[in-house]
Amino acid sequence: MNTEAIIEYLLHHGIKPTANRIVIVETLSRVDYPMSMKEIESKIQTIDKSNISRTLNLFRKHHLVHQLEDGSDMVRYELCRSNNHEEDNDMHVHFYCERCHHTYCLSDTPIPKAELPKGFKLNSINYMMKGVCPKCKAKE
Repeated sequence: MNTEAIIEYLLHHGIKPTANRIVIVETLSRVDYPMSMKEIESKIQTIDKSNISRTLNLFRKHHLVHQLEDGSDMVRYELCRSNNHEEDNDMHVHFYCERCHHTYCLSDTPIPKAELPKGFKLNSINYMMKGVCPKCKAKE
């Protein structure tokens, strides 16, 4: 994503484009996997941890990013590709490799439909598969 596209993306989600917000979106857009806070911090040396955290929370409230837990006691963040500022409809399957601890997006893997009993309200879904990735499997 170039700067113009990032600014348009932020505005579409009702977020004022500041220099820090642009840098954070740019960082997330450069990778094809969900990033942990630690990974984001290591790529962005110019913004402190608390500012990154506040920005990610703002992004989450505006459905610009979604967060997931991969089972390693770490929260990860990735950009929502749906461009919907009212809800996160970019949910997809993730795969956590138990050997290399990398989390992959499996966007083309269908998610089974789950019906909730009457009276329940769904806020989010975290569809995480776990096992061994092809790179680690090849090392066996």
